[in-house]
Amino acid sequence: MQSFFFVVRTQLLRAFLLLSVLWLGQLSPALGQARLSGVVLDSVTRQPLPFGTVFLANTTLGVTTDDAGRFAFARVPVGTYEVVASYLGYQLRRQTVTVGTQPQELTFRLPPSANALREVVVRPHPNNPNDYQKFASTFLGSTTFSQQCHIRNPNAVRVDYDQERNELTATCSDFLTVENRALGYRIRYYGLDFRLNFREQWMSFYGSPVFEPLKPRSRKEQRRWEANRQQAYTGSLPHFLRSVQTDNVVDQGFLVQRLRRVPNPARPRTDSLLALLRAQAATLRPLNTRQFDDSLNQLIKVPRQLTYLFTQPLPTSQYRAVLPTGAVALQFPDLLQVTFNREPADPAYVAYTARNASFGQPLPAGLSKQVSVLHLQEPRVELQPNGAPLNPLGLLTEGYWGFEKMGEFLPLDYVPPVSAATRP
Repeated sequence: MQSFFFVVRTQLLRAFLLLSVLWLGQLSPALGQARLSGVVLDSVTRQPLPFGTVFLANTTLGVTTDDAGRFAFARVPVGTYEVVASYLGYQLRRQTVTVGTQPQELTFRLPPSANALREVVVRPHPNNPNDYQKFASTFLGSTTFSQQCHIRNPNAVRVDYDQERNELTATCSDFLTVENRALGYRIRYYGLDFRLNFREQWMSFYGSPVFEPLKPRSRKEQRRWEANRQQAYTGSLPHFLRSVQTDNVVDQGFLVQRLRRVPNPARPRTDSLLALLRAQAATLRPLNTRQFDDSLNQLIKVPRQLTYLFTQPLPTSQYRAVLPTGAVALQFPDLLQVTFNREPADPAYVAYTARNASFGQPLPAGLSKQVSVLHLQEPRVELQPNGAPLNPLGLLTEGYWGFEKMGEFLPLDYVPPVSAATRP
């Protein structure tokens, strides 16, 4: 299953675009730790801001500033992080920091928000219920785990629909709170920027989440959360990228194949015939309605692209590059199709895909399998030692990884236990 840090872009009926560009940390204590401290100030008055929030995005690491606006993380593992400072009534501020073995000091100067500088502006209209529902269902996702996710502060979200662009947007002035009762986390999602474009059929969201483990009501619930977290990680994009980094992709249960897509040369002629038929339907009543409908259905089924899947498994050397610096990078032509063979697909995914096929889309082969497609948006994407991409926007996924959403959203500092599902 998928975690939280990647990009997906494809048709809405088949997958979604998930854009969260903050998977930056490297959380291995064996590589060393260092102290990270600093102060949060008002950018106008230069006065300290007490009891504000400072956190490392996409982790469970967060602290509160003291009376003097100061904060400290005593031991931060070596790596690159996005450090975020937040204070009610002020704009969010982020700094990307690379932590080594020496202590570092940061200063955040938060500007007051627009509403803090003038009278509070009251929205003339609440969110349209249908627009909010489209946002919430898309943002949370449709997986089995997503069904146990709930937005706890819906009134904090502003949802708008742009008719000209046919696009739905959602923003949050402070943070959105999502409670995941499947994995046992409360997620505060700061700086939400959500977009759902119906015309071009893509969805994206961006922000700075911080994870707070929930308090279990029983030992049984804690064990359930631990099992679900491992299930969410197993077969996910983070799992795959870490196996690329450590060069044990096959041992971890992944099958990688080369996938190529080319424009269908028959499609331009098909589009011309479709235009003629639709023009005829608008002006004249066809003599044979059944024959007209059959012709239209046949033309609609002509694919815009032809897909070629190379049946032989792709050797790791064909997509894993070792750079002169010793760093590992993803580098390959065309696309990668990645199948995880040790766990069946979420039943919700099987039902979702089969349901879409009833609307004229072809039913994919191996529907019960976890099959994903990985694109590169740049010539190569360098990986950090824990598998995290230095530029998460350089990766684009579709298929199974594109289906998973907040229900499988894990923090960076999650470490799966060694088990039969993940060890060679």
